[in-house]
Amino acid sequence: MTEIYERSPTRVDLAGGTLDCWPLYLFLRDPVVVSLAIDVFTHCWIEPRPGTEIEIGSDDLGVCKRYAGLSAALLDSEPGLALARAQLAYWKPPGGFRLRTKSESPMGGGLGGSSSLCISMIKAFSRWLDRPLDLHRAALVASHLEAQVLRKPTGTQDYFPPLLGGLCLIDYGVDGPRATSLPLPRGLFDERFALVTTGRSHHSGINNWQVIKAALDGDAAVLSALEELAEISSVMRAAFEASAWTRLPELFLREYEARTALSKGFSSPEIVALQALAQRHGAVAKICGAGGGGCVMIWCPDRQAPAVREACAARGFPALAAMPWEPDV
Repeated sequence: MTEIYERSPTRVDLAGGTLDCWPLYLFLRDPVVVSLAIDVFTHCWIEPRPGTEIEIGSDDLGVCKRYAGLSAALLDSEPGLALARAQLAYWKPPGGFRLRTKSESPMGGGLGGSSSLCISMIKAFSRWLDRPLDLHRAALVASHLEAQVLRKPTGTQDYFPPLLGGLCLIDYGVDGPRATSLPLPRGLFDERFALVTTGRSHHSGINNWQVIKAALDGDAAVLSALEELAEISSVMRAAFEASAWTRLPELFLREYEARTALSKGFSSPEIVALQALAQRHGAVAKICGAGGGGCVMIWCPDRQAPAVREACAARGFPALAAMPWEPDV
């Protein structure tokens, strides 16, 4: 059998991030997460081979190991291959193969890179073993595999942009997540979308767990911030559905303020500096993922993204060559 290759985009969560963590969305009125697929990809290759030998490699970590068979691979403790081992334990492939992965996302970038990589591996194993998973089953499996690896609660919004592409609307309620994807509005993001790096890694599992624990403990300030985030994401969904683009700067600013009120861990000196820089240029910053570092999206309503990228680079915050992405139709 020939080599199998799959790739998946990463994402920028535009509104509603953190609300996807169980059981937070059950405390709210059926919130929505608005998330945007971007052309920063993760990659997975599987080359089936005769016999039982398994080879697993990560280009990003510079790790490559060989095993006599599945049992030996599952007994290993190499930390950089933990996600691959979780996949092997789930799929239980019957023969030998070579598995190789690569991510274009910065480590700890807040772009859902590990979740995208998890989806790329699920796509590849599913195709190789002829075990198809529907959209929502694939997201569920991915969230459970990552929870096994991280030993921390995970949300599910990061898995839908890698599966669907485009502008993802993910509704949450008692039935769990239900996702759809809208086509990208033509020209909307041109010279309005900038993605820059803070130089500091983020830790999504830690920040999200702090919020979950505070909500379970009945922290009034946290519950109020979650309600505000849910309201913002609902209005942003309506803005995209009605092509009301002029509302986006106000909503991104509200999202920034609500997210930093949710937990001090979502911000950092670098993020504060980027928000101030953005506002001096008539733009607004959007924390990516659970914040604390990683990447920051800057929305430039007057198409001033080139000048904003230049100003950010001058302050030591380089831009990523990234734009919204949707699959070819």
